[in-house]
Amino acid sequence: MSKQKEQEKLPVSSSIKENVEQLNHLLQVDKSFDVIRLDLHYAGRDMALFLVDGFVKDDIMHHLQEFLFRVSADELDENPVDKLMKRYIPYIEIGKTDDLNHVVNQVLAGPAALVVDGIAEVIVIDARTYPTRGPQEPDIERVVRGSRDGFVETIVFNTALTRRRVRDKSLRMEYFQIGRRSQTDVVICYLEDIAEEDLVQSVKDTIQQIDTDGLPMAEKTIEEFISGRHWNPYPLVRYTERPDTVAAHLYEGHVCVIVDGSPSVMITPTTFWHHLQHIEEYRNKPLVGAYLRFVRFIAVWASIFLLPLYYLFATEPNLLPGPLDFLGVKETGEVPLLAQFLIIEVGLDVLRMAAIHTPSALATALGLVAALMIGDVAVQVGLLTNEVILYLSIAAIGTFATPSYELSLANRIVRIAMLIATAIFGVYGFIVFFTLWIVGLARMRSFDVPYLWPFIPFNYRAFRDVLLRSPIPLKNRRPRFLHPKDPDR
Repeated sequence: MSKQKEQEKLPVSSSIKENVEQLNHLLQVDKSFDVIRLDLHYAGRDMALFLVDGFVKDDIMHHLQEFLFRVSADELDENPVDKLMKRYIPYIEIGKTDDLNHVVNQVLAGPAALVVDGIAEVIVIDARTYPTRGPQEPDIERVVRGSRDGFVETIVFNTALTRRRVRDKSLRMEYFQIGRRSQTDVVICYLEDIAEEDLVQSVKDTIQQIDTDGLPMAEKTIEEFISGRHWNPYPLVRYTERPDTVAAHLYEGHVCVIVDGSPSVMITPTTFWHHLQHIEEYRNKPLVGAYLRFVRFIAVWASIFLLPLYYLFATEPNLLPGPLDFLGVKETGEVPLLAQFLIIEVGLDVLRMAAIHTPSALATALGLVAALMIGDVAVQVGLLTNEVILYLSIAAIGTFATPSYELSLANRIVRIAMLIATAIFGVYGFIVFFTLWIVGLARMRSFDVPYLWPFIPFNYRAFRDVLLRSPIPLKNRRPRFLHPKDPDR
């Protein structure tokens, strides 16, 4: 990836006429109805205010004009910019620039730009506001007990929700704009006293090197640039919409990336096991949390291996020990076993996509159609057998029990590929594919962190914490793979 190209500087003139002409051309005020230019005259000087309708707070603009109306001409004879900024424009977020290209980028991002005749600088007033929804609980990360707030699509609100839980003086929120045309706001969040400097710098460099027009899919576009493994289905970063989850990872030494326009925060680096954790485990007593994690692991492994193993035992019953003979196929049906599995796998994905695109008012009708199609009718016509529906239902439940949506989709692809390999090559296909799958995961790295750590390379204490939900008082060390500056909690 080449480094993002920077715009050449376009100096601000002391003549308001030249500045207005340039900004009119760059912003295309006459062609865009929502880009507004207000021609003003205060303190004996011509002024122009550029803003985007819908991004500014009307009451603040009204008060701003009231204050400027009270300014006399002689009060701006010396150091007019300093006087306007420090005395006559009473607003918190205010700055100045001598680059018209920077002014254009700022106006399109939301702030208002005040151009004053005789001054070779433009005053930028960040009085923007965005349409937004309330911080309600995320749909895919619900808990029985716990906070009900979640991130929204506005980056300032998300940083505030994070700071509310991490009141540490070393918390850093570093701001970038990525995308030559979109100029999307991106914030890198970390605890300076804990996060490793090389990790922080690596995340910064990777994001700053993104060279593209825009980030239409926000954090997902960034992930595709920083992961580098375009055809690998497994996620190398973790997403969350919960501020408490972000806070927990920040205290461990992770680096989080917040992108404007997305309610998901990206956590880096992560391992395979991070995608199997859920905050519900830590909202219960340690023993209950350990039980929930154990059940979840069983569900996830079942979602990957159950169907290939059942097909293997069904086609080669001699592999089954005597007490497990009942697992064999009782009815073969009219369609080959592999075709049945593929049909219902594709059918479930079609059903899932249909549920996404179906209005909520029709969701009940869709459920009835699916129950009839996949249930008794499919069995009666000989398309599917009861065993196939049973085992694929268990695998589907395991997929839905996977906390990470991205990991569940990756496991589904691996399950189908393993099923096909087992059908073609039998027991050798299953063993070889399983070996290649483990080797592939072991070779993956997220910001130079082994993806399967602490299983490969093995670390007993850390792997024990992966398998068991340890009591918080006993978790007095931060994860070693992050190389935190402060290893003790």
